[in-house]
Amino acid sequence: MVFSQVMAMLPWWRFRTCVKRYQGDRKIISLTTQEFFKIMAFAQITGRESLSGTALCLNALPSQRYHLGIRCEITKSNLAHANNQRNWKIFFDFAHILIKEVTKLYCNDHIKLDINEGVYALDSTTIDLSLSLFPWAHFRKTKSAIKMHTKINLRGNIPDFILVSTGKMHDVNAMDHIEWEPGCWYVMDRGYLDFERLYHIHQCQSWFVTRSKKNTLYKRVYSRKVDKSKGILCDQKVRLTGTNALKDYPELIRRIKFIDGETGKRLVFLTNNMTVSAETITQVYKNRWHVELFFKWIKQHLCIKRFFGRSDNAVRSQIWIAMGVYLLMLMVKKRLGLEHTAYEILQILSVTILLKEPLFTLFLNDFTLFNNHYNPNQLLLFDL
Repeated sequence: MVFSQVMAMLPWWRFRTCVKRYQGDRKIISLTTQEFFKIMAFAQITGRESLSGTALCLNALPSQRYHLGIRCEITKSNLAHANNQRNWKIFFDFAHILIKEVTKLYCNDHIKLDINEGVYALDSTTIDLSLSLFPWAHFRKTKSAIKMHTKINLRGNIPDFILVSTGKMHDVNAMDHIEWEPGCWYVMDRGYLDFERLYHIHQCQSWFVTRSKKNTLYKRVYSRKVDKSKGILCDQKVRLTGTNALKDYPELIRRIKFIDGETGKRLVFLTNNMTVSAETITQVYKNRWHVELFFKWIKQHLCIKRFFGRSDNAVRSQIWIAMGVYLLMLMVKKRLGLEHTAYEILQILSVTILLKEPLFTLFLNDFTLFNNHYNPNQLLLFDL
């Protein structure tokens, strides 16, 4: 069965280690954590938006459900209980195991940049919630919200870091939870412009690219020659002169002014890398939009805007299981050597998940599945 073949790609022995770490199956008679994960993965792949709809679909085909590795009785109540009680850290840890697995698969992918080091994009997205249903995620007077602070690896658009917080948490505070890898690039918008934290990135021997704000005070120290035909208006080394900025970032910083030929918009970039070309810096920042595309993808194609439970544990569990499914789509793409996008893979699996066919045949473009049913000895009813 297709679903079983897809699930077989996951390192289940590592999952069971995560379950034991948090005693996820302690005193559990039916609906183990592994079965719960499979059920929730099925819901994400097939686009179910409620626990009752998920239970109804699986109970409609009991024999096939058994071959999916789901042997327990499925009801809305036991799914809701598991969703609220199974520690979300189990799925958090397992997702990070999958991140490492998928990163290895995509480590040789090419990035259209003149640099060989790792490049990461950092941003956040807000998911609006009902204040009456999710009071623990209080955001404003009239609504609740959670934020997903995310760092993605541009090789494969892999979410390397995700921090789920209430909507009140400012973006710059997420930087305190990130481990900066020496020699890697980190690109972010001006919402992350905090010179104390940027200097910490600099001290970690990592490179950052961000945008400057209009009220950023500086003094020019040195200017390089620029090619204005490429949109570079200036390339300077500057010293920050703001009272707090100078204290937080005592060294020189590079300032590049760029005009976008397509939109005519003028952008000012700040970076601590003094060696690469200004054109490369602008291209690095342009690739920041990959994280925006990632947010758009998961909101449109995974169920993370409507939640199966109202507790903090249920929300976090659903988000991390959804991330596991997204990583699984990337894994299927690489291990089968497919040219299909993750969106195409998810859409195909959503309607073929219960078929009894070899997984790779679903992605063939020569209609092999249909040709297998053609009998050349079949007589024609009418001669044409």
